[in-house]
Amino acid sequence: MRLDALLLLLGFVPTLAFAEPCAEPFVAVYAKVSPAVVSIHATKINKAKPQRRFETIVGSGVVIERDGQVLTNAHVVDGAASLSVTLDSGTKVPARVIGLDSMLDLALIRIETTSPPPTASLGDSSTLRVGDEVAAIGNPIGLEQTMTRGIVSGLNRILPGLAEQPLIQTDAPINPGNSGGPLVDRCGQVVGINTFISEEAQSIGFSVPINSAKAILHDLREIGHVIRPWLGMQGRAVDASVSAFVKLPLVTGYLVEIVDDGSPADRAGVHGGTTSVVIQGEEYLLGGDVLTAIQSTPIRTHAEYLATVRALKPGQRVKITLVRDGQSRELTLTVAERPRLPADLVE
Repeated sequence: MRLDALLLLLGFVPTLAFAEPCAEPFVAVYAKVSPAVVSIHATKINKAKPQRRFETIVGSGVVIERDGQVLTNAHVVDGAASLSVTLDSGTKVPARVIGLDSMLDLALIRIETTSPPPTASLGDSSTLRVGDEVAAIGNPIGLEQTMTRGIVSGLNRILPGLAEQPLIQTDAPINPGNSGGPLVDRCGQVVGINTFISEEAQSIGFSVPINSAKAILHDLREIGHVIRPWLGMQGRAVDASVSAFVKLPLVTGYLVEIVDDGSPADRAGVHGGTTSVVIQGEEYLLGGDVLTAIQSTPIRTHAEYLATVRALKPGQRVKITLVRDGQSRELTLTVAERPRLPADLVE
């Protein structure tokens, strides 16, 4: 008897090393997902322009639950005096915000319908590879239910000053009005929420990985926002090459460039930078402390800083190690809950 037949007889089912990739025609992908894609109209009060007291923001969203929960961008619905949603059927219904996260630029809203709307299936963004084909579905510049296609052109993109969390980069065209719409794979599953485009280049758009969205859905539903630990430092990694270039004694670690006013770092006396220097096309703010450890965990990169802070809890007392003027010192600070910062929701 053949070995494979014997294994099946004994109840052993062989597993494939790699799952077969989906290859649904984009026509089928659109037919599967578009019924769950909605157009969102948010009316906001413009306090800065009395002559234009109201402005309308148009975006997209995707229905993820039969009770009418819609995932979209926070910047679409933030501060809305009223919300209305147009379904794929053309029916216009009211909606309200359930929860909002300005850091990930995600919001969960609920539409009021008499019958359960079509929903989209959420995929697994961790399986994405550069080169995978994807499509963006939304309502660009008021053109309802439009699909554009492209590929995943980059993964784990961190954009200092714009996004502290890894994003999916795609060349699938994402236009104004697409914000909050789904990025879908060839299986017809949502792998990202489209959030913004680069104004400095063509065909570079970014989406929030759907796994990041799924991780905060419980908080959005139950609390209305996401509780995150916060120290109030912004900076970047420095190493010996930077030190040699500027001819200053910088130790390897996390260069503190900005300390947020009133933050735990500010209250503990952490110093930010004071002198702007361009090094190989990158701008550094020198003169601040260099953070080398948090709770004895070495900090050498921006990723290590973010990961270590994420593991802390608001209210926790922590000890940080930093270098100032060539001397190592320790400070103790109390972790706070991250507030909404001025850089959040920059459109």
